[in-house]
Amino acid sequence: MTNGRNLFAACGALALLAAGVATPALADDALTLKVDYMADVAGVVRGGTAHKARVLDNLKVSADVDLEKALGWSGATFRMSALNNSGAMPNDDAGSLQGVNNIEVSKQRARLFEAFIEQSFGDGQGSALVGLYDVNSEFYANESAGLLIAPAFGIGSELAATGPNGPSIFPSTALSARLRWTTKSGGYVQGAVINAHAGVPGDPGGADFSFDHGVLAIGEAGWSGAGKLAVGGWAYSKRQDDWRDVTAAGDPVPRRAYGAYVLAERRIKGGEDEPGRITAFARAGVSDGVTSPFRGGWQAGILIEQPVASRPASQASFGINQAFLSRRERANGWDAGLDTGRTETALEATYADTFGPITLQPDLQYVIRPAGNRDARNAVVATLRVKVGF
Repeated sequence: MTNGRNLFAACGALALLAAGVATPALADDALTLKVDYMADVAGVVRGGTAHKARVLDNLKVSADVDLEKALGWSGATFRMSALNNSGAMPNDDAGSLQGVNNIEVSKQRARLFEAFIEQSFGDGQGSALVGLYDVNSEFYANESAGLLIAPAFGIGSELAATGPNGPSIFPSTALSARLRWTTKSGGYVQGAVINAHAGVPGDPGGADFSFDHGVLAIGEAGWSGAGKLAVGGWAYSKRQDDWRDVTAAGDPVPRRAYGAYVLAERRIKGGEDEPGRITAFARAGVSDGVTSPFRGGWQAGILIEQPVASRPASQASFGINQAFLSRRERANGWDAGLDTGRTETALEATYADTFGPITLQPDLQYVIRPAGNRDARNAVVATLRVKVGF
């Protein structure tokens, strides 16, 4: 019931926003409203700790406002979005450290997701952004990996596992400031400073504007055009808790948390609109290895667009990801009597097609040594995702 009230409140806020800017003369071109809903039926069908069908969903309501058209504010846009997540946690059955579903959350509730203003400058080559912002929307991101369901294909696990309660990514963002500059040849450089403590209205404690935990600074430079090549780095301004070591008083030892990553993607077959065109991607990241369960990892895969020539919206994707566990995570496992190895690896295959407003996406994942446990059975996870957007 609380989730329902929160969702109505979030939708009400978006409706008030729409009413405030969408005068009859401006409604058609200043304001864009969008609703996206997806529901998954997911379950471990082999290995793991249980074989049950788990249902979970994600509802996103978003509004984009062209402030130049609405208010005469040249080069400015405003975005606001809200989420409602409910349902089960299939990764509890799989036992993976990296997760098996990118809409699974630990706290099922409605929450504000993004609310920021972006201002362009320099004839559109530069932009500045301030507000609640999903850092993975622009940093450490490959568009061609977007169809895959495993969370590791979103932002690298060695970064996703950092911070007091995770960085500013799905489902909870943080107050951020971001600058970006692009060149006419496709090059770009971007950087952001983000509150290290993620939290938004709808989360326990609500939004955090105190910056008591310092900031996460992240930067990325690269080139995008027919493909993408980028390198990035990140660091926290305040020391984070060691994953294992404690002081004489029993408190975690504070350590520097930092990392770097590289990513690439490129079309390797077919033209822009040719059926069966294939884009390949690969990326890798490393971290300090003492403030999270991971010291690094890599992901690679391909996206096939229109694999069925008669189905223009059809897509297929295949990916592999591997996480390198930190020495501290392995030692913690040994203390618990587990035979914890160096890696957790997963393979994924998925296909999606659209029928009217509905997209159906069956997905299969094979997790090798979940949580690095060499005694655990490899897990096969089957998912059917249903998406509706309007």
